[in-house]
Parts: sequence; structure tokens; C-alpha cells
Amino acid sequence: MLLTGGAGFIGRCAVEPLLARGYQVHMATRAASAEPRTDGVSIHPCDLFDAEQVQALIERVSPTHLLHFAWYAEPRLYWTSSRNLDCLRSSVQLLQTFARRGGRRAVFAGTCAEYDWSFGYLSETQTPTRPRTLYGACKHALQETTARFAETVNLSTAWGRIFFLYGPHEHASRFVPSIIARLAEGRAARCNYGRHLRDFLHVDDVAGAFVCLLDSDLRGPVNIASGVPFSLGQVAEMIALKLGRPELLEVDDLPAVPDNPVVLLADVTRLKTELGWSPRISLSAGLDQVLAAHAGAATQSGLKLSR
Repeated sequence: MLLTGGAGFIGRCAVEPLLARGYQVHMATRAASAEPRTDGVSIHPCDLFDAEQVQALIERVSPTHLLHFAWYAEPRLYWTSSRNLDCLRSSVQLLQTFARRGGRRAVFAGTCAEYDWSFGYLSETQTPTRPRTLYGACKHALQETTARFAETVNLSTAWGRIFFLYGPHEHASRFVPSIIARLAEGRAARCNYGRHLRDFLHVDDVAGAFVCLLDSDLRGPVNIASGVPFSLGQVAEMIALKLGRPELLEVDDLPAVPDNPVVLLADVTRLKTELGWSPRISLSAGLDQVLAAHAGAATQSGLKLSR
């Protein structure tokens, strides 16, 4: 099977469950001098924006399965960046080449930003898709293109819509690591939208759900989420208590705006009943992992955490 984005936040966590299910994993990477792996994963330098390189890779590997995570994901910038268009074009090209060379099953990473967020509780079968950002629009365009194209070539495809993930190695500017960093250093941390409800899922579980989806016959969009709501204030308070610094946390309740509604939760009926998958890692246990990783990184860098 071919894995793209294998060095990314989710992709790196997908390798172990793929190997556990018996897949021979070929990983495409843009790094020309990627270090060899000892777990049996084959590394292939490949620029997915280059049609000739993609064709050469697919011909060399002849994968029957494709798990596609690669996409532009620079925090904040990715919502409106024109690079989303490049990712859309290269993903369609990858799909065509994969199908042409005998590919049988492809699973792509989508996003909850494809939905109309005014509905709050988001269902694959009931909620309209009405993305407000270029990122969401390009992802949804790929989902529609993939589904229609698959019908014409008898290709099995599924589309995992990711909600709010967290975990070790997450970018420092995102919600969970930004709260941890400030509190761990003894600085005040502020949570502006304390009552906003979100669906958090540990990145290991996100990757595990995608691998399970790849290994199934389920088709179409599937929400990748926990199905368990937590307010942002609750998450921030859990972090503060675990660090022993609740006095440094400020939780506010700013009014909602269209791009940041009070409720954004996933209907996980398809995930649980049709795919038969449920999360392994609770939010509390997942935050413990993130805190341990943060403490280890701080120790390596010589930073003393405030206690």
C-alpha cells in the first residue's frame, strides 16, 4: 500500500497500525534524503506536485491500496492559502494514476470544514456541505471528484472527515499545546471561548480509524471523531489541573461568530455501527501523553518547567 503524508502529524501515527494489519507500507516523502527505517517501511522520495515523479512511483510500487494524508497544513495560513488548489490538483492526479495502474481501494483525509457549521451537529447523511473557506472547498471538491470518478472505474473509495484532533508533536500554536506551554512555563493562559463544544480525538485514534477504514469495504464520507463533547473551557481546566496551575488559567465566554460557532460536534453513527470502530484513548489519558511529551521536550532543551 502507498501512504502519503507519512511524516506528518497523522501519517506518522498510521504506520504502526498499517503494519499490524499486514500491509507492506510504501511511504512517499518530499525529503530527498529521508532516513531509512528499521520497521520494514519503504521510503520513496517523491514530489506529489510532479506528475512524472508520481507516475514513476506508482509504476514502481504498483500499490493496491492508497491512504492519502498529504496536504498543505501550515497553521492558520492553510484556511485561505492558494496552495490548497495545488493540493487539489495533485490529489486528483494521484488518484487517476493510482486507478490506472490497478489500484483497488483508496481512502482520503477530509475535514469537518466541508460542512455547513450553522447546523452544529454534523452528519454525513443529514448535514449540508457548505464550506466557508478555500481549504474546506478544495477538500470537498476532491471528495466529490473522487466519488464520481470511482464510479466510472470501479474503484472502492472512502473519505474520512476529521474533526478536532490533538496529540504529541502537534504544532505549538494550536489550542492544546498553546495552553500547555504557557501554564508549564508559569505564565497566564487564556481560553476565550470557554463554553464552545468540540469533539476532540487523539491523533493515534485518528490514524487508527483511518487504517480501519482502509481495511474495510465501507464507502463514502465517514466522520472521524470521538462522539464525546467537551467544552474548550473543560479541556483547558483539565490541563491546568494536571499541571497544578489552575490559578493561571483564565476562561472567558466570548460570543460566537460564524467561523467559530458554539457547537461543532460529530455524528459518529457510521463510524461506530457500520465500521465498528471506537476510540481507545480517553481525553484525560490523551492529555497525559501530550503533557509527558511536552515535559520530555522541555527537558531535552534545558527548559525548566514552573511548578
